[in-house]
Formats: sequence, C-alpha cells, structure tokens
Amino acid sequence: MALTTAPGTTRRPERGTPSPRPTAARRAALGRRVRDNLTGHTFLIGAVACFAVFSWYPMVRGVVMSFQRTRRGETTWVGWDNYLRIIADPSFWTAWKNTFVFTGLALVLGYAVPFFVAILLNELRHAKGYLRVLVYLPVMLPPASALFLFKFYAYDPSEAGLFNAVLTAVGLPTSEWMQSPTMTMPAMVIASTWMNMGGAVLIYLAALQNIPGELYEAAEIDGAGVWRRIVNVTVPQTRLILALLAMLQIVATMQLFIEPLILANGAGTQDSATSVAYLIYQHGFFQNDLNGAAALGVIMLVVLAGFSAVYLRLTARQD
Repeated sequence: MALTTAPGTTRRPERGTPSPRPTAARRAALGRRVRDNLTGHTFLIGAVACFAVFSWYPMVRGVVMSFQRTRRGETTWVGWDNYLRIIADPSFWTAWKNTFVFTGLALVLGYAVPFFVAILLNELRHAKGYLRVLVYLPVMLPPASALFLFKFYAYDPSEAGLFNAVLTAVGLPTSEWMQSPTMTMPAMVIASTWMNMGGAVLIYLAALQNIPGELYEAAEIDGAGVWRRIVNVTVPQTRLILALLAMLQIVATMQLFIEPLILANGAGTQDSATSVAYLIYQHGFFQNDLNGAAALGVIMLVVLAGFSAVYLRLTARQD
C-alpha cells in the first residue's frame, strides 16, 4: 500500500537518505567561513613562526646540547656525562637550596602581601584610582633601575641607608643587608615583592570585585568579623585565582637571576645568593661550558614542569 501525504504538506526524507545538495546561500556562507578561517590562520602563522624560532627551537636545541660535548669545534655525544658532572658540583646543591629558600620566602611574603593589599584597596571608598596607580607604579620601572635603587639607597650598610635609618629611628640594631649571609635572601625577597606585586594586586582586585556583595552581607548578619569574612567568603570565592598566581609565583621565583646579579654581585657573601639561573649564566658565559649550562637548564625545566603538572592536577580536581 503506497504512502500518501496530505495536500499542502511536505514529506520529510527518511533516515539514511542523502540530504539535498547545498543551496547557493549555503555555498556562499561556507565560502565566507573558509575565507574568515583562512584569514585568521594566516595571522596565526606569524605567531607560530615566532614561537618556533625563538622558543621551541632553542628549547629542543638545549636538550640536544645537554647530551653533547663541544671541544675545539668538534661535537661528540656523551650521554648523561654533563648531568653527572653538574650534579657532582657542590655549587649545584647550594644553588638549589638558595632557590628553594627564595621561593619559600617569596610565597610567604610576595604572595600574601599583594592579596591583603588588594583587600585593603577594595574596601576603600576614596582615592581608589590614585592608590592603584601608586601600587602599580613599581611594575613600570625597569627592574635593573629599581634594584640599583635598593642596592645603593635602601640597602646601604651604613646608617645613611634607608632601612638602617628606619631601624635606628625605632631603636633597633642596623644590618649589613646584602653583605650579611643571613639577610641576603630576605633582602632580595623584599626588593622582588616591591617590584612585582602591582600586577598581582590588580588581578586580585578584579577577582574581589566579582564576589557578590550578598555573601558579605549574610556573613555580617551571622556575626562574622573581618577575619572570618576573609577566610569564609573571600578565600573560597577567589581560590582558583589564588592557585593560578601561586603557580606563576613559583615558576617566576625559581628563575631567580637579576636580583642576585645586581644586589649581591652574583654569588653574594659565602654563596648566599647563588641561584640555579645564575649558575647557568656562570657555566655558559664565564666557564664557556655551554653543554653543562644546557644540562642544568633541562633539569630546571623538568622541575618546573613537575610543579606545573601538580598544579594542573589539583585545579582539575577543584573544577
């Protein structure tokens, strides 16, 4: 028995039957999409080429060099010899210890201070714009200029130095700062925090302004004080931003280089400022040991990749 359709109705094609050929409008829309994608990919080619030439190729080349040895223009494969030689160097362990100490102090000071500064700025009612510019101003200074200001003005070991003058005014003993092995790391952390906290403060401010005000009102009704509101409302609502900036802080501080180079003239008193990045610089430019420097750079890359993997796993669980 044949199937018929009522007059004025269209019969839908059965499943499995080929769809009708695209109309002229569909072909035109498809052509526009292809042209738009082609334009976008054309612009991306330049960025990909820059990454390939200036980032990916040096990275791959560094890994290859770490397994080679070059002497008098001749390059030979030596396997893990460069890594074993670098690890056997006593400066290797000193540099890693100093780097981890700096990273730990930076997480305590340089990570917490911007967060509380952002909370303070978020609570203010007047001069918000002026204070934000004031906090961000150190970021706009060249790092070398800011560190020279700290070295010759703030960390002057005499009583004419800014910090020693403040200590003398409050009746506390002065310090030699960068000349003291025990004060070298705290002094570098203070300078690094002052230079770099402006960007973190602005990011925290943006996150704080997205927190619904009803949450704070409910906490106040329940009798929560300032500290309880920060712990129970602010921190949970900004935990993803806190985790992201913690990871960026670890990656940035473990590449410690310019602070010891300028403030401590490199290694510092009793190697108290030697970092892994500065040790790479020494091997590559002073000892002419490019292969050892490449091996040390690969070790740092692996360590930072491990921290990044832990971060990605933790944030995936939070999501």
